[in-house]
Amino acid sequence: MNLDEVLKALAHPARIEMLTWLKNPHDHFESQQHPFDIGVSAGQFERCGLSQSTVSTHLSTLQRAGLLSSTRVGQWVFYKRNEETIGAFLSALASKL
Repeated sequence: MNLDEVLKALAHPARIEMLTWLKNPHDHFESQQHPFDIGVSAGQFERCGLSQSTVSTHLSTLQRAGLLSSTRVGQWVFYKRNEETIGAFLSALASKL
């Protein structure tokens, strides 16, 4: 985990909001054909009022930082939190501060 990359990824409020929604996807997203266990369909993130291309950019940033993992099912991509990286980030932050 690259601490600087994670901090940069968390610097935008929309990305923090996306991670927050993914913590409890049943509370924040409409039901979908596939179970939430594999993640949330990328199209569902447009609920934040941003364009599809902006949403994709934010999701890519979070994934590059290791905060999200993705699974492709057919033509759809599903995203979920990478709890291992999030935990490592929180531990590293706590030890540095």
